[in-house]
Amino acid sequence: MTSFSELGLSAKVQSAVESAGYTEPTPIQAEAIPHALERRDVLGIAQTGTGKTASFVLPMLTLLEKGRARARMPRTLIIEPTRELAAQVEESFTKYGSNHKLNVALLIGGMSFDEQDRKLDRGCDVLIATPGRLLDHFERGKLLLTGVEILVIDEADRMLDMGFIPDIERICKLLPFTRQTLFFSATMPPEITKLTEQFLQNPVRVEVAKPASAALTVQQRLVASKPKDYDKRSRLRDLLRQQSDLTNAIIFCNRKRDVSTLFRSLEKHGFSAGALHGDMDQRARMMMLHNFRENKLQLLVASDVAARGLDIPAVSHVFNFDVPIHAEDYVHRIGRTGRAGRSGKAFTLVTQSETKHLEAIKKMIGTDIEWLDGDLSSIVTSDEDDDGDTRRSRSRSSSRGTRSRSRRKESAEPVERVEEAVDEVVAACPESTDTVEEASEVESPSKTRRESRSQPRSRSGAGSRSQRPTASSRGRNEGYSGNSGRDNRDDHTPVGFGDDIPAFMLIATGT
Repeated sequence: MTSFSELGLSAKVQSAVESAGYTEPTPIQAEAIPHALERRDVLGIAQTGTGKTASFVLPMLTLLEKGRARARMPRTLIIEPTRELAAQVEESFTKYGSNHKLNVALLIGGMSFDEQDRKLDRGCDVLIATPGRLLDHFERGKLLLTGVEILVIDEADRMLDMGFIPDIERICKLLPFTRQTLFFSATMPPEITKLTEQFLQNPVRVEVAKPASAALTVQQRLVASKPKDYDKRSRLRDLLRQQSDLTNAIIFCNRKRDVSTLFRSLEKHGFSAGALHGDMDQRARMMMLHNFRENKLQLLVASDVAARGLDIPAVSHVFNFDVPIHAEDYVHRIGRTGRAGRSGKAFTLVTQSETKHLEAIKKMIGTDIEWLDGDLSSIVTSDEDDDGDTRRSRSRSSSRGTRSRSRRKESAEPVERVEEAVDEVVAACPESTDTVEEASEVESPSKTRRESRSQPRSRSGAGSRSQRPTASSRGRNEGYSGNSGRDNRDDHTPVGFGDDIPAFMLIATGT
């Protein structure tokens, strides 16, 4: 078995590795480090969790012991797809570079430009950045890339998924042609292969595992579930309670809104949980990861932002709340457990609509995955679920109809009470029959509308302009007077202004 002392690392680096508690390199480290120390371009392909980060950090520390940094001109550049991965690489340089006096700058979004500019002005030996923030500093004239000696492109397949390949191509064209390039990826789709052919010079290909293969230390199981979200959440809670060896776990969802919903549900049921997704600000994301690493949280509900490269060694379980849409993401997700030779367990909840994605995963990894407690045939079919939905819909419609009839009944009650009051008046005051008859003609608005709809309209239309009474005719027919109000008697003689005639009407007009 190869040891770190046989790889050609400097004494300072070997001392730091021993202090960190490592004695034997992983396969990717054992094969990649000697070639990197010879300043060869390296194309490293290995499944996630095999120690790719140390395979470029350790040789870089050895090579950087000679030389010094200049202002705004970094000596080495490491490009990462996400902020979390960039921050994790910075931690690796802090851990393994404890015997070195190197300036490390981190350029990621969500942090102050001014603070990052100050680090660049001091000069940095190692620049770790995400593509977008790196180009922002370059366009502002705060960064020169002509002094870069070593370029590292990490998690290249993730760069492809996130749409960073055009940015990577632009950055590579800004660097010196004589640089050394270390290129690492867990999978090699055609687009990534084309990129390596364009920017790597006669690279050494280091491949320690079949592309997109799952770690053998991870026990994988499929869990059949009903399609409803609340059924999946209930099934997940049952799974969590059944795991007697669970120390902590990452639960992956396909959508960010599902991350928030599931996180709140788990908290409501008494689980120690946190959430991590791309819409959170950088400070909250880093704090959530820190609490999970420090075992202050047992469960971390996350989107695929946590699927690539995050090094949390003690994760005992991974749960896929949703089957990944892209088959490669399955390998990265379950790779968060079973790291560094440890054993782990991965459970994937599957509904009938997700079988297409499941078949793509099986085809990619080349193996079948066992079911836990029966496959989808043991679950209620979607037709039965639809029948249940139909019954619930009919029940809701029935209840709405009952409420509507109740409201109509309530609206009719005032009219009934008016009619009862009229009858009482008639019985008590027979001499006021005329007035009471007029009062008894009060009708409910609904009745009036029904009768108006049932009456046929004339060609000119019911209520046409020719049939409508004018204001003056209404006054004559209804008998308006100054203070007496409305009088409904047909034989009433209209009354003029009388003594209250306005003065302007008495002015004589010229002839």
